Amino acid sequence: MVNHFQLNDTMFEISFEKGELPPTLFTHEAHLRLAWMYIKKYGEKEAAEKIGCEIEQFDKLHGGGDTFHKTITIASIKVVGHFIGKSESRDFKSFIQEFPKLKTAFKELLNRHYSIKILTSQKAKAQFLQPDLLPFP
Repeated sequence: MVNHFQLNDTMFEISFEKGELPPTLFTHEAHLRLAWMYIKKYGEKEAAEKIGCEIEQFDKLHGGGDTFHKTITIASIKVVGHFIGKSESRDFKSFIQEFPKLKTAFKELLNRHYSIKILTSQKAKAQFLQPDLLPFP
């Protein structure tokens, strides 16, 4: 398998949650897809809780458990949720085509809300911190 889109949403979710998704397929776009799926399925609040646990577990299973970043993960849910609220799309492929900056300029979107000092702190990595520059809508 060379792309996460080779799996339908259900298989992608199951494969990820069981830890069977190859880490090379869990790209930035795949992170966004998971966020989109979880928000659609569980709502933003529950999606944030669930995705945090799932990604942290995936990181421990496939890496050293040291790359998971709580603030970026939860902030990503909030950003994706914001764009879902503006979207007409019924599937993730259409959604990412509708808002390509989520894929190509995501770091810049986060940098509007967070200073580098916050995002690079150990505290932000371990727990969710509110934005220090611009609050989320």
